[in-house]
Amino acid sequence: MASSDGFEPVPHRAIITICTMGATLMQALDQTIANVALPYMQGSLSASSDEITWVLTSYITAAAIMTAPVGWFASRFGRKRFFITCLIGFTITSMMCGAAQSLSQMVLFRVLQGCFGAALVPLSQATMLDIYPPEKRGAAMAIWGVGVMIGPILGPTLGGYLTELYNWRYVFYINLPFGILAILGLMFFMPRVRGQSAMRFDWIGFSVLSMGIGGLQLMLDRGQDQDWFTSSEIMVECVLGLLGIYLFVVHLLTAARPFIRPGIFRDRNFSAGLAMMFAMGTILVSSSALMAPWLQNLANYPVATAGLTMAPRGIGTMAAMMFAGRYSTRIDARLLMGVGILMLCWSMWVMTGWTPDVTEREVALVIVVQGAGLGLVFIPLQVLAFATLPVALRTDGASLFSLFRNIGAAIGVSVTSGLLARNAQALHAEIGAYANPFNRALQNGTARHMLDPVHAHGAAVLDQLINQQAQIIAYMDDYRLMIFTTAPALLLLLLMRRPRVAAAPSPETHAAMD
Repeated sequence: MASSDGFEPVPHRAIITICTMGATLMQALDQTIANVALPYMQGSLSASSDEITWVLTSYITAAAIMTAPVGWFASRFGRKRFFITCLIGFTITSMMCGAAQSLSQMVLFRVLQGCFGAALVPLSQATMLDIYPPEKRGAAMAIWGVGVMIGPILGPTLGGYLTELYNWRYVFYINLPFGILAILGLMFFMPRVRGQSAMRFDWIGFSVLSMGIGGLQLMLDRGQDQDWFTSSEIMVECVLGLLGIYLFVVHLLTAARPFIRPGIFRDRNFSAGLAMMFAMGTILVSSSALMAPWLQNLANYPVATAGLTMAPRGIGTMAAMMFAGRYSTRIDARLLMGVGILMLCWSMWVMTGWTPDVTEREVALVIVVQGAGLGLVFIPLQVLAFATLPVALRTDGASLFSLFRNIGAAIGVSVTSGLLARNAQALHAEIGAYANPFNRALQNGTARHMLDPVHAHGAAVLDQLINQQAQIIAYMDDYRLMIFTTAPALLLLLLMRRPRVAAAPSPETHAAMD
């Protein structure tokens, strides 16, 4: 029986939640679980160090391209049927990746795995929003968010454990039991809604969007290795990416039935939420990607110690998610997001002053605050962005959220890593210019003997010190850039409005779902 707000109770909600969380966790884990196994794959598949990275880029590119049309496929074939099909395909292609005997087979299977895996996160998010009443959707998004956020954190650890204990193939085989359980659970307990068989696929829109996303993703993935725009390959990928995105926008505004419905962007909360998700995506991965080499290369932490030092970030994220999930319907979600953004900016500002002498206690405190800031933004953003969006557009919205988060993450990692390398080189040359016989600091006492560039030992020690200082300043510049990326997101809060009634779909809208 439907409640007064139009929500219809769903039986076996707990089982459906567990199954959707399993699907989310599988996809999130596979984004990073193969990273630590790449050196072992390289030997087994007879690949070079450059070729083995295709194992990662092929999956990322395929998943990015196939994220956008998820809403159309769910509407055309029905969400339950499409969800189960993607789970079956993802599980089978995971086993195929584990059994690959050559690099070409591995890349092909990873492309297929990315195509099927692209739908799992947006479909699980849309399902969670549908099976919980409005007053419990904050808690539901917190549960779902833990799977999305904890997967990339656990991925390298779990991948390293499986590779060391068994071999790299079990990095993919581990998906089999979770996939089977999720498939059976959704098959028996997830409500079924008929698809709209009269819908026709927008091949033109999908083609130009695929060209745009594929070109952009390849440019970001290979830019650093190919020295960016000095390479003709990067120039071609950039032109194809920008042209594809431009043609897609034109097609979206002029076509009669594009596969992404333009009406979804009329919802102010959702459109502002997309921009916010993109901004958060730029620091979501790049902040942790910078932290690991900083701890190991500059602070000289052992690998195990560096991993333990970064663990509080995940703890802070999960704690903040649970808090936000519980209180996002009682406290203005914009206030929670504003506090989260300020916490992120504060943590980045503190990190601009870090040197290798910083204490472990300060590092742990700052990254706990940083993780909590992400959690306070992530959950209220999901609740507020989808609060006023019609139920029929939820799957479209969830796929766009995943797409913008992934593109933001790719841009963030590429820009910060590229600037880090270039600034470190430039600063090394600038600081090195002062290491000359006329510098009085190098003419006195111990410095004269230890850092004398005339002798090989002195030149090596001096170069090491200059390189360390250049790296420290380059990291500071990256953290400053991340502040300037994060702080303007506060202005997006002014565009969002707090709904009077949280996400209360009408029975007529529910009937049109999928």
